[in-house]
Amino acid sequence: MTAALEASLARIGRFDPELCAFTEVWPDEARARARTASRLPLGGLPFAVKGRAGIRSYAARRLIAAGGVPVGATSVPGPGTHWQTWGQGAHGRTVNPWRPDRTPGGSSAGSAVAVAADMVEMATGSDGAGSVRIPASWCGVFGLKTTGGLLPSPDSTGLASPGVLAASAARAETYLRHVLAGYAPRPVRLPVPAAYSPDLGFASVDPDVAEVVRAAVDRLAAAGVIRLVRDPVTLLDPAETWMAVRRKSPTTASGALRAANDRTLDAFFARAPLLLSPVTPNRPHGHEGPGDVYSTALTWAFNLSGHPAASAPAGFTPDGCPAGLQLVTDRGTDAELLAVACAVERALPPRPHRFS
Repeated sequence: MTAALEASLARIGRFDPELCAFTEVWPDEARARARTASRLPLGGLPFAVKGRAGIRSYAARRLIAAGGVPVGATSVPGPGTHWQTWGQGAHGRTVNPWRPDRTPGGSSAGSAVAVAADMVEMATGSDGAGSVRIPASWCGVFGLKTTGGLLPSPDSTGLASPGVLAASAARAETYLRHVLAGYAPRPVRLPVPAAYSPDLGFASVDPDVAEVVRAAVDRLAAAGVIRLVRDPVTLLDPAETWMAVRRKSPTTASGALRAANDRTLDAFFARAPLLLSPVTPNRPHGHEGPGDVYSTALTWAFNLSGHPAASAPAGFTPDGCPAGLQLVTDRGTDAELLAVACAVERALPPRPHRFS
């Protein structure tokens, strides 16, 4: 894997001044680790960590123990970016690799960009409202938020779950296999019964985003990966409830709404194993901010409920922005989710590479 490490460091040196995905790069430490990692399961696989504190995370420690080699810390939002949709890298503001005038999403901004530009195949992330899935969607890579409580998280509210940004669902499975003790693959039988909700019952979705994601769903059905079932999923808008939980000031109303959505999702997953939706209601916005649209509208319900959820590349809107397909399964079925995601990737067009 020393060749892979040198290739990773070379691409960081070439593209990061433009993309600003990294706050720090550790070539000397990475080379030293690689020399002792060749006989371990990951064999010196280069990966990136989210933020300067990421090297101390549970996931990073597990990956290093398995022979992974951290190459650097990726950007997260800096001061003044309260909407947390772009990072601050060593060279400046992190940009979307497909549209530099647009945000890459956040808060795992640099991790998504590093994977999208093939600087690494895998980067750690964390997802408290969509912070893995949104940048994965807007940068055209795979992103996984694990089941709430499955892996250790420093977030005392219980909203944030560890996750990974990866070049593919198969590479994301590499992450989970080495981070989660006792992980075992769970093959799934195709076609998987699935319901598609374009808006989860409350969101207003950009027509171009809706069209891209719906076309991906139809392609999966035609390929025999999913069998669409007529089972509308109508949730209550969780925005105020999420904010109350984040503030640690839940109210009777927020608790009732959370319980109602949990009942709806529990009833759905008792009938079908897979829920599909767009990842975001909007395409990547400009660096000035998101305006009045919550990019988290379709993601944060599953931080409240604790369900595992992933973003798979679905295609591009006419203005060249990636859009993501959200896949959600029942709590604790992360392995099954990854198996479905691998089948989804095989049926959809290969992920395009932004930089040669």
